[in-house]
Amino acid sequence: MPLTPLGPGVHFFPSAVNSVVVEDGRGGALLVDTGLDDSHGRKLLRAVAEAGLTPTAILNTHGHADHHGGNTFILKKFPHLPVYAPPLEAAIIQHPVLKPLSLYGASPLPDLRTKFLLAPASPAQPLQSGPQSVGGAEVELIEIPGHALQMYAVRVRDVLYAADGLFGKEALAKHPLTFCADSAAQKASARKLGESHGVRVMLPGHGEPTPDLAELAALNLAAYERTTQAVLAAVQSGEASTDDLLARVCSALGAEMTHAGAVVLNRAVVSAHLTELVQGRQVRAVVSGNRLLFALES
Repeated sequence: MPLTPLGPGVHFFPSAVNSVVVEDGRGGALLVDTGLDDSHGRKLLRAVAEAGLTPTAILNTHGHADHHGGNTFILKKFPHLPVYAPPLEAAIIQHPVLKPLSLYGASPLPDLRTKFLLAPASPAQPLQSGPQSVGGAEVELIEIPGHALQMYAVRVRDVLYAADGLFGKEALAKHPLTFCADSAAQKASARKLGESHGVRVMLPGHGEPTPDLAELAALNLAAYERTTQAVLAAVQSGEASTDDLLARVCSALGAEMTHAGAVVLNRAVVSAHLTELVQGRQVRAVVSGNRLLFALES
């Protein structure tokens, strides 16, 4: 599959997770997000070569396995290629066990050591946000935390790659509990992206490019708020633990979990929205009977 143009010198490689390719004007290209695994990395390199370009650097927008799992294959072909990421996310990419460890709370179960949660390590270097040259390509890195503790959107003139700051319509419909580490920050970042000026086309990390950034931002915000309200309604049904609330929320939103990875990911989503509700003084955390429970704020 060839690269698809987004603008002069900016392309994307469409897949379950999109990759972005930014030319440096001298035959080189910055690769932004490399997909889940070797298969994505191989296809991405093939498309880049067919476009007559040579990789100059990798930028991972955040430390989730589906956005940096392709690094390993690319680095086998280009071992001296520098890899960059937001500082906290660079630590995860260097030590990927931190991701399933943080989700599970202990040494991860074997079922949590799959490529979907535990990508191979790669030598990511911390990179600050702002306008800069990365691998010779001129980009603006915009902080959009929430989905991950740190994450960058990448802007090249009037083209914006939102990474997982915004999701395409199909992704929102498929995943009623959109993953986040901080739901309040996730909403703030979606609003920030939706208010961006001068964007001609926006590409989400999962989904198709769109010229209507404000519309997609509004759809994402509605989905995030729907999850918050589902969590609040679950608490309103009675004092409960996070796991019990997760079951209530999944039932309300029509989500079915069939493996451990789905449980820990969705449990994190519920936990994030509980934190937002506690901070908003709508819900309180209590310890009772050796359990951490959540109840309506009295």
